[in-house]
Amino acid sequence: MIPRSLSRRKAAGRLLAVLSAAVLTACAPMSMPGGGGGPALTPGEPVQVALLVPGGSGVASDAFLAENLENAARMAVRDLGDVEIDLRVYDTGANPTQAANAAANAANEGAQVVLGPLYAESANAAGVALSGTGINVLAFSNNPTIAGGNVFVLGPTFRNTANRLVSWGMGQGLTRYYVAHADDLQGQLGLAEIQAAVQRAGGTVVGARGYALSQQDVQAAAGPIASEAQAAGAQVLFLTAGVNADLPILATALPEAGLTPDAVRYMGLTRWDVAPQALSLPGLQGGVFAIPNTATQAAFDQRYRSTYGEEPHPLAGLAYDGIAAIGALAQRGQGLGAQDLTTGQGFQGTQGIFRLLSDGTNQRGVAVATIRNGQVTVIDPAPGSFSGTGF
Repeated sequence: MIPRSLSRRKAAGRLLAVLSAAVLTACAPMSMPGGGGGPALTPGEPVQVALLVPGGSGVASDAFLAENLENAARMAVRDLGDVEIDLRVYDTGANPTQAANAAANAANEGAQVVLGPLYAESANAAGVALSGTGINVLAFSNNPTIAGGNVFVLGPTFRNTANRLVSWGMGQGLTRYYVAHADDLQGQLGLAEIQAAVQRAGGTVVGARGYALSQQDVQAAAGPIASEAQAAGAQVLFLTAGVNADLPILATALPEAGLTPDAVRYMGLTRWDVAPQALSLPGLQGGVFAIPNTATQAAFDQRYRSTYGEEPHPLAGLAYDGIAAIGALAQRGQGLGAQDLTTGQGFQGTQGIFRLLSDGTNQRGVAVATIRNGQVTVIDPAPGSFSGTGF
C-alpha cells in the first residue's frame, strides 16, 4: 500500500508505523501494452534471472530491504534442487532511470526474466526499457496502475483482498456495504476495488464517504459516516484505513458516534494485525480482514531466521516467490512468456498459493481473520489450491 501519515497525531493515532505489504508511489505510471513473449528455457541450462533491488539509494531502509530481497532470492535458488538459476543482482536505488538502465544492462547480459524492482515508477521504467525484448518483469510492487504488458506485480492487491472479504461476507448473508475511505491514492484505489468486488458478488454499496488524511478531518468524518451507514441499512462498514494512519482514529471515534461492532460488521482492506496495539481498538473487535496463509508464512520466517540470523523484512518473501515461480515453470518444462507465467494452477509461495493474471496483477489465497478478545483468530482458512473455495 501507499506509505501514509496523518498531519497531526494524538493519543488515538499513536501506533507504531509499519512498512506496507508492498510499495506504491503517489503518481500513477503508465502500463505497457502488449505482453512479453518470453524466452524459451533450454532443459539442463541455467535460467538467467536478473534481480533488481533498491540498493545504492543512500537510504538505510532501502539497503536493508535490498539485502533481504537478495537473501530470500538466494534461499529460494537453493531450494529448487534440480533447477539451476544464474542469479545476477543489480542496484536500482529509488531512481526510475537507474532501474531502466539496470534492466537494459541485464537484458544485454543475457537475462531471461527480471525480478523486481521495488518502487512502482522504477518497475514501470524497467518494463518500458524491456518493451519489445520478450523479457517480462516480475515487480515487487502491488500498484495495479503499472501492471500489464510485460510487467506483473507480485505484491498483494486491494482487488484480491476485496474479492475475498466480500465473497466471505456474501456467504454470511452480508449484502449491504458502506465504504469509508481516505481521499488519498490508497483510499481512492481501495474504494474502487471494494465497489467492483461488491458489484461482482451481487451485493449493494449503499453509501461511501471520503475524508482528508488528517487527525481533525478523520475525527470529523466519524459522525457523518456513522449516521449515513445506519440510515442506509448497511450491514458492513468497509474501511480502507491503515494501522499507521487513520484506522486507530476511526476504530475509536466510530463506536463513540454510535456505529458499534454489534450494529454493523467492520471489514478492513489492510492488515490489522501488523501493529499489536490495533488489536485492542474497540471498533475492530469482531471485525474481519484478510491475512496470508499463516503456516507457510511462519515456515518461511523460521527458515530465514535460521539461515541469516534475523527476522526477514515483510517484503522479503516476494523475492522468494518470484524465484519459486520461475523454478516451477522450469521444472514443468514451460517457458517464461506471459502465457506461461499466467498458468491457472499457480505457484506455492511464502504466503500460500498465488498466480499471476493476464492483466499483470495477481491472485493470492488468503485467510479471513477476526479479532476476539484482542487476539487474531482465523475464521475461514486460506485455500490450498485454486480449484477450492475462497475465489
